[in-house]
Amino acid sequence: MPSFLTTNQEDPEMTETTLPERRELHFTSGTDRCHAWLYMPPPADAGPPPVIVMAHGLGAVKALRLGAFAERFRAAGYGCLVFDYRHFGDSDGEPRELLSIRRQREDWRAAVAFARSLPDIDRDRIVLWGTSFGGGHAIVTAADDRDVVAAIAQCPFTDGMASARQISPRGTASLTAAAAKDHLARLLGRPPVRVKVAARPGEVGLMDAEDVIDGVLGLLDASGLTEEEYRNDVPARVALEIPVDAPGRRASEVRCPILFCVCDTDTVAPAKATLRHAAKAPLGEIRRYPAGHFDIYSGEHFERVVADQLAFLRAHVPTATA
Repeated sequence: MPSFLTTNQEDPEMTETTLPERRELHFTSGTDRCHAWLYMPPPADAGPPPVIVMAHGLGAVKALRLGAFAERFRAAGYGCLVFDYRHFGDSDGEPRELLSIRRQREDWRAAVAFARSLPDIDRDRIVLWGTSFGGGHAIVTAADDRDVVAAIAQCPFTDGMASARQISPRGTASLTAAAAKDHLARLLGRPPVRVKVAARPGEVGLMDAEDVIDGVLGLLDASGLTEEEYRNDVPARVALEIPVDAPGRRASEVRCPILFCVCDTDTVAPAKATLRHAAKAPLGEIRRYPAGHFDIYSGEHFERVVADQLAFLRAHVPTATA
């Protein structure tokens, strides 16, 4: 059974109007604990609600606008379990900001298992929602877990080689050198060699397209965070993992309905590769937006994508509210 923290813990006598917006929880993944927010809708006569398991993208944390999506889903009658990966945000794990594809997918599996253990939810109706790098994880998790009833992959990372081609040749060479140094540092027990997640001109980073810095700054501003409050670097070793990872190839194995929200001018997760993989999902649906990778977290693009996602959820995982 889940272990609830005292922060925002629900009083058994609370009425519908005083139900807390969210509760804070921890669940175990590997030997560490992941921190999560649980959003629950008011109780409904139709029974316990389905739950959407949600996580963010490359080097990102749940405080970067995931709450805005969860609040909309909660208002439509869905529970939401929004978590930080190990090593990031409020979760445990050393070294900090270690970006490991294998570990993050373990975190997704642990989050789904934890969601199914929660009281007052419909454990037979688990939905996955991932954005950017998390969108790729959602595809893989849905392919592996045939009991998931639906999934949403928003501006998803689907093809590592396609994403790697978006990095400048000079940046690619610098990343490869930094990754080799980081692996050596790990073997020697030294502190990680770190690189930027979002890089400015002349910096070494996992993303260095012209719109990346403005996109990240806009996301921080929309989240009420400053640049100083966001840790924009990770151990460089992941730079060798990303080009050889292609979660989109698993789309053909996803047997539940899955919605792909694709940004046409995406410079991080190119639309062409995503559309190619999404077309192979047996029950896949595609929605396209005239937007860049970071545009759909706020403003008019956010409103449109949330509306499309709610329509998808109402069609495939209806609630009493919906």
